[in-house]
Amino acid sequence: MATNNLLYQFKKSSIVIKLIAINIVVFLLINLSSFFFSIPPAILTKWLVLPENIGDLITQPWSLFTYSFLHFGLFHLLFNMLWLNWFGKYILNLFSEKRFLTLYLLGGFFGGLLFILSYNVLPVFKNQSGYLLGASGAVMAVIVFIATYTPNTSLRFFTLTIKLWQIALFLFLFDLLRLPTSGNEGGLIAHVGGAIFGYVYAIQLAKGNDIGKWFENILDWFVNQFKPRSKRPFKKVHKTTHAKKAKTKTKANNSKDEHQKKIDAILDKIGKSGYESLTKAEKDFLFKAGKED
Repeated sequence: MATNNLLYQFKKSSIVIKLIAINIVVFLLINLSSFFFSIPPAILTKWLVLPENIGDLITQPWSLFTYSFLHFGLFHLLFNMLWLNWFGKYILNLFSEKRFLTLYLLGGFFGGLLFILSYNVLPVFKNQSGYLLGASGAVMAVIVFIATYTPNTSLRFFTLTIKLWQIALFLFLFDLLRLPTSGNEGGLIAHVGGAIFGYVYAIQLAKGNDIGKWFENILDWFVNQFKPRSKRPFKKVHKTTHAKKAKTKTKANNSKDEHQKKIDAILDKIGKSGYESLTKAEKDFLFKAGKED
C-alpha cells in the first residue's frame, strides 16, 4: 500500500521533484549496496560514469547522460538538489516540464562533452586520467539559463534580495577561479560546459530559436515507444466550404497572434522588473501558457 502511494506521489510530482527523487534513489542504492554487500561503488557505477578516454566513451555513449545522476558524496548530492529545486521552480513558472528536462539532460551532456574535449586536447591534462560524475553541470545549465532569460528576477536570501544574474555570475566566476587549484578540474570544467549551454539556450530562445527542440522530439519518440498502441477512433468528416475554412483559419491566426503578444509583453516585464513584479493574473496566464508549450 505504501509503495503504491509513493508511486502515485511520484507520478503526480513535477519534473524537478522527479529528478531529485531519481538522484536520491540512485545515491541510496549505490551506497547501501556498498555497505551491506561490500561492493565498491566504482564497480557498481563503472558503466555509468563518464570516462575521459574517447575509446571507452564509444563503448558506453549513454554515460554522457547517466553520469549526471550519480553522486558518491552526501553533501555533493545535497547542494546539487537544493540548487535544482530553487531554480527549477522559476523555470517551471515560465516553461513546460519537457523543456526543463531537455535543459537538464542537455546541460549535463554538453558539460560532459567539454570535460572529454579538455582531457583530450589541453596540454595540462596530457598525463592525467579520470572520470566524471555528478549533476553539477546540469544544475549549472539550469541556473544560468533562467538567470539569463529573466536576469532581474530576485531571490530572497535572509534579509538580502539578490537578482538571479548576480547569483549565476558569482557561481560561474567562482568555478573559473578554482580551476587551477581545486583538484577537481574535470568537475569544474563540466560546470563551465553546462553554464555555457544554459546561456546559449536562453539567448537563442529569447530570439525565437529553440535549439533544444530536436531533443524534445527525440524524447517524444522515445516515450511513444512505451505507450500501448490503440485503435484510432473513427473520425466523422464534415464538408466545409472554402470560404468558411479561410474565415476559420484567419480567426485562429488572429487569436494565436494576440496570445503570443500577451506572452511577449509579460516576458518583457519580467526582463525589466523581475518575476515578482507580475500580477497574480499574469503569473497564472504565463503558467498556463508554459504548460501548453
